[in-house]
Amino acid sequence: MSHIPLSTIFYLVTATVLWAGNAIAGRLLVGSVSPITLSAVRWAIAAIILLPLGWKVFKPSSALWSNKKRFVLLGLFGVGSYNVLLYLALQTSTPINVTLIGASMPIWMLIIGALLYQTRPNPLQLFGALVSLLGVALVLSRGEMDVLLNLQVVVGDLLIMLATILWALYSWMLSRPGKSTERQWPWAEFLMAQVFAGLLWTGLFDGFEVMAGHAYIEFTPLTVLLILFVAIGPSLIAYRCWGLGVNGAGPTVAAFFANLIPLFTAVFSAAMLGEPPHFYHGFAFILIALGIAVSSARRKDRS
Repeated sequence: MSHIPLSTIFYLVTATVLWAGNAIAGRLLVGSVSPITLSAVRWAIAAIILLPLGWKVFKPSSALWSNKKRFVLLGLFGVGSYNVLLYLALQTSTPINVTLIGASMPIWMLIIGALLYQTRPNPLQLFGALVSLLGVALVLSRGEMDVLLNLQVVVGDLLIMLATILWALYSWMLSRPGKSTERQWPWAEFLMAQVFAGLLWTGLFDGFEVMAGHAYIEFTPLTVLLILFVAIGPSLIAYRCWGLGVNGAGPTVAAFFANLIPLFTAVFSAAMLGEPPHFYHGFAFILIALGIAVSSARRKDRS
């Protein structure tokens, strides 16, 4: 862990805290907003908020246009598909299944890095992945093995698996800008380009939901507050922090921080229900942190 700057740790942890809140908000909104419409409204609001700061990215002289194919893919993998698949998964899958499958991200990061970016994982990264996943499993099982043994696979589980693979692709693309000069762009313009591309994809997906007659939204004070939260926190702030964190630690090591999401989700859920923390929360945090520390001892994937 000492090899990772404190600022990078802060960015990655902040993103995971906000995304844990996104998972809770998404579950609370089930039945009040259809999943793809939720994603479309979320990113539309985020784009409106970001537009005054990042509008210059749309100027004819912007470097965005010479890298439009790249941003079409970034928007698809990181903004469009992932969030749509997450909210769809929450319709049919249980929270424990969704979070457990999402915790496989470090493994997918290692696989994609090896297959597409010629980055071979070292033994410490593999060991760190196993240790970190053990910590996640401890949280999700509440310390009881029977909970894990009795898991059943549903359509939502497959959707979140696909979402996790796409997010791994997105993170690797962030760390490998190639000829794109995006790291020299103002942060708001870089994020605006991703949000705009992602919103186009989400709008396309939402069109199918509308045509199928499955789109709906019920406006209540709680619904409005939750939508504003996911549009600002897990969208603008978290994506900005994740991008900075991936650039600082590399996609493989950053993926281990993503395993903090189920831990924070469990803690937030316990707080909302008025339940006291359990011993396994602390033990799981130690295991997850150990996995991060071990995996970052030797990093070969930094750009």
